[in-house]
Amino acid sequence: MTTPSSPGPPVVLDRREGPFGEVVLRRHGDLLQIIANGTFLMDTSDGRSERLLVDAARDALGPGRERPSVLIGGLGVGFSLAHAAADPYWGRITVVEREPAIIGWHRAGPLRDLSAAAVADPRTALVEADLVAHVRNATERYDALCLDIDNGPDWTVTDDNGGLYSTAGLSACKDRLNPGGVLAVWSAQPSGIFEGTLRNAGFQGVRTEEIPVVRGVPDVVHLAVRGA
Repeated sequence: MTTPSSPGPPVVLDRREGPFGEVVLRRHGDLLQIIANGTFLMDTSDGRSERLLVDAARDALGPGRERPSVLIGGLGVGFSLAHAAADPYWGRITVVEREPAIIGWHRAGPLRDLSAAAVADPRTALVEADLVAHVRNATERYDALCLDIDNGPDWTVTDDNGGLYSTAGLSACKDRLNPGGVLAVWSAQPSGIFEGTLRNAGFQGVRTEEIPVVRGVPDVVHLAVRGA
């Protein structure tokens, strides 16, 4: 019997085969959850980490820029986008998401309640593309890149995402940044190896900020700056 403290088993709201495998949206009690290829990505339980990812990039940029631009890698449940759009500091907000199902869930599906205002914001552009390919092939530059497409550099959702965290992939990220721009990468755990790779890619000011969680090892944001 289901009790108030036991929401029962998750209910699948949508299941699709996307360009990179299966992606599922399900409801578990009051929460919406995104599962990719059987790996839990995120849910609507908190959003603190996603918001702090954007705030860490803003703090690292500082007050000296007028209406800076930000690229958010990964739409997810929309916490990072909604937080950025609620802040008049940002001038242009680009979100790169490779799963058309996730974009659809935000435009006209169960996730719309979380992100409708942010998606409709004139500063916002949703780009359906693979982030790894986008940072390598795009020509526009940004003042900040906020990346949250995996559970961290050491735990990728798909194998091909690993190239993003290599020296070559991070060099491509650096090329997408304006001078003095900030790269912020969310991770479920710190990675000293990744910090070294950031430095090898030519980034400066490499550091890691912890995000406290209720249980277990803190989440972190890896931060790095492109030189002037």
